[in-house]
Amino acid sequence: MKKKNLLITTALIGTMTFSGIAPTTFAHDAMGSDINKGERAVFTNDELEVLKSSLSASKNISNLREAAAVQISTRADGVQNNTADVYAHKGYAYLGTHTASGANGGIRVFDLKDPSNPVEVATFADEIPNTWQEKVIVKTVNTPHFKGDLAAVSVQQTSRNNANRPNSKGGVLLYNVTDPSNPEKLGFFELDRRITGTHELYLTTQGNRAIVLMSSPYADYYTGGQEKDFQIIDVSNPAAPEKLWAWDPRELKEIPESFNGYHWFAPDGKTRPVFNHSVITDNNAQYAYVSMWDLGTVIFDIKDTENPVYLGRTEYADNQKGAAHSAALAKGGNVLIETREVSNPSGAGYETAYGYTRIFDIKDKTNPVLLSEFKTDLTYQEPFTSTFAKTVHDPKVLGNTLYLSYYSGGVVMVDITDPSSPEQIGQYTPENSDVWGVFVDRNYVLASDMGQGLKVLTRGGDSGNSNGNTQIKK
Repeated sequence: MKKKNLLITTALIGTMTFSGIAPTTFAHDAMGSDINKGERAVFTNDELEVLKSSLSASKNISNLREAAAVQISTRADGVQNNTADVYAHKGYAYLGTHTASGANGGIRVFDLKDPSNPVEVATFADEIPNTWQEKVIVKTVNTPHFKGDLAAVSVQQTSRNNANRPNSKGGVLLYNVTDPSNPEKLGFFELDRRITGTHELYLTTQGNRAIVLMSSPYADYYTGGQEKDFQIIDVSNPAAPEKLWAWDPRELKEIPESFNGYHWFAPDGKTRPVFNHSVITDNNAQYAYVSMWDLGTVIFDIKDTENPVYLGRTEYADNQKGAAHSAALAKGGNVLIETREVSNPSGAGYETAYGYTRIFDIKDKTNPVLLSEFKTDLTYQEPFTSTFAKTVHDPKVLGNTLYLSYYSGGVVMVDITDPSSPEQIGQYTPENSDVWGVFVDRNYVLASDMGQGLKVLTRGGDSGNSNGNTQIKK
């Protein structure tokens, strides 16, 4: 029997303002942001009992409840930065920071020993002037050169190749976070200053090697072909990272003659942006999944990291904006989740839809097969000034549950037991929501709200406060 929606509270979305300038083909991340911060909706125990009573005798409730919300500390100069992505490792949350308020917010570390009271214990990777640190991945590695917990941090210039900022440079910072409260810098993989930097990245291991997969949008274009959008870096010795291999979408046989600058003149007659936005790999680092915007998610066999093999890619209907932003894997790596960040659905010949999620069968990685497209029934309070208010952003998967960050929609929880028929089963939307990232850690879910900091959410009957707006299905 299909479940029916039961909306417990109405999301009260505050007004948001965005500022900043970026190339029209870039994603959200190149833009600055200043958020009007408001108070969260808080329910008394009596009010919660009234809400719970409306669920009648339901036994199977899936929801997300706010156990804690804490803003990151201001910088030493008193500036309040905004958060970007979120990651967790061994009971600590790691939050990246955005370009807003001058950037250089670094990575913020929170002790989650008590999930209802996260404590900020360290800041690191903020030493390169005029840069921002969106993405951080932390893994336990054991190489001939380093044993412990390694953090890889993306570094991007706020103003690419600016002559007035000679000390600004992009790349990947590497830190020892075995003691999360006392991070130690190990090394830096520096990119050509003509490249903005490393936008997103993924840290993984192959045996006793540690490698970083890097996304550097338009590296090929900015450097006249000297650098590439997708690079694989050996960081087994974090003090001396080494490039193993690089690739650019212009190398695909089907498209090289149809590129001009930022744009691809696609077979459907449309001029489409193509660049490497992000990359992930499976747990065993056998395959890489590269989000190449309107070229789709490109799949590589990376078992030999110095000689990867192109396998295939996802494709779009002529009326779809591609906008392959991020990816996640499910069902033992046989299912690919692809989120598409479409903030502006207008344009001749395109569907009038904001970004949504597509799910593929990739048992045959040379031929991804579309299983379903997931579109939420989120409602929003108008008007919006945020460019990215209504689009999906990042995906994470735990078991048969998909978690999606949705900017003004907060966090959406989806049952993908049957990937061909995904079903929304929960939602968390704080007031003035601007949720960037989501991460599933142990018994709770972490969300990074650009303007409000770290959110710790519990699932189902887990303990925790019920602040924020929650949609429940029964």
